[in-house]
Amino acid sequence: MAVKKAQMMPVFSYEGIDRKGEKLKGELPARNMALAKVTLRKQGITIKHIREKRKNILEGLMKKKVTTLDITIFTRQLATMMKAGVPLVQSFEIVAEGLENPAMREVVLGIKGEVEGGNTFAGALKKYPQYFDNLFCSLVESGEQSGALETMLDRVAIYKEKSELLKQKIKKAMKYPATVIVVAVIVTIILMVKVVPVFQDLFSSFGADLPAFTKMVVNMSEWMQKYWFILIIAIGAIIAGFLEAKKRSKKFRDFLDKAALKAPIFGDLVYKAIIARYSRTLATTFAAGVPLIDALESTAGATNNVVYETAVMKIRDDVATGQQLQFAMRVTNKFPSMAVQMVAIGEESGALDAMLDKVATHFENEVDNAVDGLTSMMEPLIMAILGVLVGGLVIAMYLPIFQMGSVV
Repeated sequence: MAVKKAQMMPVFSYEGIDRKGEKLKGELPARNMALAKVTLRKQGITIKHIREKRKNILEGLMKKKVTTLDITIFTRQLATMMKAGVPLVQSFEIVAEGLENPAMREVVLGIKGEVEGGNTFAGALKKYPQYFDNLFCSLVESGEQSGALETMLDRVAIYKEKSELLKQKIKKAMKYPATVIVVAVIVTIILMVKVVPVFQDLFSSFGADLPAFTKMVVNMSEWMQKYWFILIIAIGAIIAGFLEAKKRSKKFRDFLDKAALKAPIFGDLVYKAIIARYSRTLATTFAAGVPLIDALESTAGATNNVVYETAVMKIRDDVATGQQLQFAMRVTNKFPSMAVQMVAIGEESGALDAMLDKVATHFENEVDNAVDGLTSMMEPLIMAILGVLVGGLVIAMYLPIFQMGSVV
């Protein structure tokens, strides 16, 4: 059953006196005024004034979104506080004070309010499904039930850090060529709209036929000068249509997932990243004491690719019927032999989580090496593309001048 996204709790501004008789003021997120008063009284604060803080519409629009990096930082800081013996509620306060993102601070204080109101930590996290997925909540719930929350939080923090690092490596590989291509397109448009017309005026005084290549560039320049707004609208429409189709159409997302694995340059990088995510997620959940069948179900979604999500769910079904994990993985033909063999060793030795962790580390290093290799390979290719675009325009503009020089 789908869980509705939690709304941000209202925030109450208060003034009061603490147990030492000192005046203080502050803000407290709570579900309602009554719960806010109860929470303050539990903290030994005698309330003088309390009111709900009005939301500033402009502030809401300007507020930064909560990112996966914010969640990762929160998890690591909370794990550190808990390992140091700081009580959970106090840990929330300390972590919230150190967060730079106001939206994330509001989420943490909202979780703190839920826990103070009697909810479990996992239950409080489930109020924010847009930030904490089922895997995160399940691991925290397992830690609470086993009485080893600080140890589980540390494992979750390591998992989030590894996942975030892997994501940053993928972004690094994609960002460089994308940035250069965008810059190349912008430079080309500027040359076509601003520079080519200057040469066009010069050519019109020659009274001679222009070379075919130059004519083509001049015609393109004239079209762009007249219909540049159409070009911008078309580019915007293509980008918006792509994002909307990706958001709304499962078939389109599935197509993109399959195409990513077959891409000539980035396909191998995507493949290694998926194997790394699969191994890391399964290692973390299995080490946390989650049954293998349930761990595989959580891992399927963490692969972020429909091809491997389907394969992992097939593995789950096979394991549920009594097959070994390594055999079920081998049957899918989607996993490298090295990973399958390491899983087989782990099953035989009773150290499956340790072997999966080694597989994850290996493929994370492979992704790192692949990113470095792609960057080195893309640099000369991108320079060649830029040379063809800019150099082609320069040649087209100077070709009539060279021809006149040869005639003279």
